Amino acid sequence: MRKMMDSGLDIVGQMPNEWNFVRLRYLCNITTGNSDTQDADPDGEYLFYVRSPIIERSTKYTFDGEGILMAGDGAGAGRVFHHAFGKYAVHQRVYRLYNFKINSNFLFYYVSNLFPSVMDKGSAQSTVPSVRLPMLLNFEVCTPPLAEQQRIADFLDEKCGEIDSIRSDIQKQIDILNDYKKSVITEAVTKGLDPRAKLKDSGIEWIGKIPEGWNVFRIKYLATEPNTLFTDGDWINGDIITEDGIRYLTSGNVGEGKFKYQGEGHISLETFNEKHCLKAVPGDLMICRLNLPIGRCCFIPDDEPFYVIAVDNVILRPNSNVDKKYAMYCMNTPGYAMDAEMAAGGTTMKRISRTDLGNLRIPVPPLSEQKAIADYLDEKCSEIDATIADKQRQLETLDEYKKSLIFEYVTGKKEVPA
Repeated sequence: MRKMMDSGLDIVGQMPNEWNFVRLRYLCNITTGNSDTQDADPDGEYLFYVRSPIIERSTKYTFDGEGILMAGDGAGAGRVFHHAFGKYAVHQRVYRLYNFKINSNFLFYYVSNLFPSVMDKGSAQSTVPSVRLPMLLNFEVCTPPLAEQQRIADFLDEKCGEIDSIRSDIQKQIDILNDYKKSVITEAVTKGLDPRAKLKDSGIEWIGKIPEGWNVFRIKYLATEPNTLFTDGDWINGDIITEDGIRYLTSGNVGEGKFKYQGEGHISLETFNEKHCLKAVPGDLMICRLNLPIGRCCFIPDDEPFYVIAVDNVILRPNSNVDKKYAMYCMNTPGYAMDAEMAAGGTTMKRISRTDLGNLRIPVPPLSEQKAIADYLDEKCSEIDATIADKQRQLETLDEYKKSLIFEYVTGKKEVPA
């Protein structure tokens, strides 16, 4: 059992007696990228690292060589998403660590595991989370002897590789379940629940054949009053967003059949009245005109009496001939989303006009069948969602185990035998 001492840092705790702290400034050079979002090109030859796990592409490279890349601001501020090699481009708000005087793999594991703890304490936070260069330069790293750094890095490469492989298999299972769920929904809303029903051609490619007693309608005609209730949200300038008041919902709140609790702001009642904002109420269908999948929709939750929604969302209040839950399922099928994308404009950011959105079509059976289909899908999708949730918990457990494993070895609490 090696002798341990108090490191003096809360985020590290105990560390081996023979290890030392060295500030990051003495272990590598640090710079920022010099590319911008507009430099992204899906057909580019080179990898383009931005402030997220997603890797874009670019037609030009700005760095050639190894680099540990950390998001400098935004939601992922302080997170290390990439360990890059060769020729690549880096976003201007991403820090690049390079020219290492320490085992780079060891440093990658150490910084990616411990630096987020510094960010989470809020020591660098203002309105937008951001990493200040002095904070990064002065970050203290537990440094074992070089040979031990190599042993730790090699051990973690092997163990983390095993964890990542298991994680990848589980994620594939989740993807298969999500695809299965979409196929179940599509089959139910286009063919119904009676396998013996006689079919006719719908005239719409993604819908295909439908039961003979069904119709196909443009979604604008499903509204109670097409000219007023199939309508856009409001343009709200960021300067008038407040911490309390009436909740303001954006495209980020619209999931595929589920409301997403993220990033909601507020506006004051005075602003709401001055702008004559559309009052969106619980149970309204909120449809998104922006970003893929375009046309996705969800129900507005009943947390508040009413809401105001962003201009890139549309509210639909179905009339008495339409079961709104059935309509929601229809508007979250891959075929409907493909039609919406084809009708949308834009290159970097797809957007569909309210008119084109209103002209998209869905199959509409008699009301009693709509309700039966919606009830069936509620039950079936709940079963699938429960299985997906269990798989997601497995991923979370693996992520926590991996994080704990890295922490214990890069701080010396567990030792890799020589």
